[in-house]
Formats: sequence, structure tokens, C-alpha cells
Amino acid sequence: MPNPTAAMLVIGDEILSGRTRDANMHHLAGRLTEAGITLGEVRIVSDDHDAIVAAVRALSKAWDAVFTSGGIGPTHDDITADAIGAAFGVPVDVREDARALLAAHYERTGSDLNEARLRMARIPEGATLIDNPVSVAPGFTIGNVHVMAGVPSVFQAMVASVLPTLTGGVALISTSTRIDRAEGDIAGPLGALAKEFRDLSIGSYPFQKDGRFGSNVVIRGQDKARVEAATARLAEML
Repeated sequence: MPNPTAAMLVIGDEILSGRTRDANMHHLAGRLTEAGITLGEVRIVSDDHDAIVAAVRALSKAWDAVFTSGGIGPTHDDITADAIGAAFGVPVDVREDARALLAAHYERTGSDLNEARLRMARIPEGATLIDNPVSVAPGFTIGNVHVMAGVPSVFQAMVASVLPTLTGGVALISTSTRIDRAEGDIAGPLGALAKEFRDLSIGSYPFQKDGRFGSNVVIRGQDKARVEAATARLAEML
């Protein structure tokens, strides 16, 4: 049986402008691999309501789970909650349990739960909250979409909260072999290896170092013995 699948939607003008380097995709990909969930697609969209709605609808239909990052903070451009509500056709408003979490947090820290901060308690109707042990403001899950913050430390904490609630599959086993030859020299043998081990994923990732070309050949699969056999065969061929 194939593993469950997932997609990620990264939301934010700062990512598309190059001002911020996204670290959340790398973290999520690694955690999903460990859980036996296949990350099949990643999209990046701007802080545009209609673009977020369209992407959420498309991804939630195509994949078993969707993870979003960004756009659930206290500022005017944090529009993800409203867009998610529109995507699912439900209203969005301040929810009492989310408000209570924020109120208690800001009372402890001596800050005011002002109108801007209260925006972080606006949750689509029918959603369940995602725990945030870092800064308290919750994410939320509605349908198969898990909506999380863009700040990496908070995103990682929310992923840790969500993953135990999902059904995983068989974790992928992988090996990486460095070949100090150009891809053009190894393409033929790699093609033959891929035909011999059709049940495995075999990828070539080229590099250049000290003026010389090489490639890291990564072999992935669910069967450890098959991955090891393919890796040994690769060594024989190259």
C-alpha cells in the first residue's frame, strides 16, 4: 500500500521577493519522510486572498494532507485565516478558546491583548486548534489542511503537534553515494540501474568542486534490503 501523501503551501510576499529564505519546507520534508508521508508538491503564493483560496482548494483535493506556513500573525497582511475560511466556505471570527489562550499569555508577560493581537484568535468555524508551545498563538486544522505560522521555531513546534494525529506509512530508507565523474559519463549506467530496480527512486544530484564535476547518487525506497542491494550494484557499475 502506498504511503499517505502531502503538499505544502508557503504563503508570503517576503518569500517571493527574496527577502526571507524559507526554512520550513526543508524541516517539513524531513519530518514527513520520517513519518512515512510522501511530500508530493510545494507551492509558494503571495499575500493575495484569491491566490491562497485557489491554491488551498486545489491542493486539498489532490493530496491527503496540506500544510501551510505564514500569514496568521497580528498585522494587516496576515490574511491566511480569512482565505482558508473562504476556501472551505465557512465564516471566520474570534474564537473564545483561542482568545483565552492569548489573554492568559499576555497577562503573564505584562502585555495587552490589543486589537492587533486579537486577530490571532480569529479561527474558521469548525476548525480545531494546533498547539503552539513557543508563542501560544494557535494554528488550526480544517478538513485536511493544517494552517501554521511562518516563523520557523513556531512552525516546527506546530508540526510536532500535528504529526502524531496523522496516519503515517513506511519511512523511506536512503543511501547517498558520491561519484567523482560527470553526469554525462554515468547517465547510461544509472539508467540501467533504474530499470533493474524499478521499485526504488534513484536520483543524481550533480556538483562542481575544485574545477571537477561529480554527482551524489541517492537511492530511496521502503525496503532496506533492496536499497542496499541497489547501492552495492551501483558500486559495481561505477
